[in-house]
Amino acid sequence: QVQLVESGGGSVQPGGSLRLSCAPSGRIASITDMAWYRQAPGKQREMVAMVTRGGGTMYADSVKGRYTISRDNAQNTIYLQMNSLTPEDTAVYYCAAEDLWKRNYWGQGTQVTVSS
Repeated sequence: QVQLVESGGGSVQPGGSLRLSCAPSGRIASITDMAWYRQAPGKQREMVAMVTRGGGTMYADSVKGRYTISRDNAQNTIYLQMNSLTPEDTAVYYCAAEDLWKRNYWGQGTQVTVSS
């Protein structure tokens, strides 16, 4: 089954940066919106950033000004540049996409750990 694959997660010190990437493992006909979600231990999964086909973006208040989402439409690839990371950013980060027929696609998640 077609799914999304994330990469770029890892461990970083507070104040550091990471760049996540997400691309489909197979054919996805017509992706509309793509987004990054995260889920920290004991917390509900939340959307942190999304990007439309035209490049419009939105961010959760908790990451606004620190995270930047971008998109390469030709490759259906999205990126998440994360700067000024804090321990509160520690979570499993998931890539998600929706196509024109409202079918949803998810990645397996990539761990981001921010600690000293």
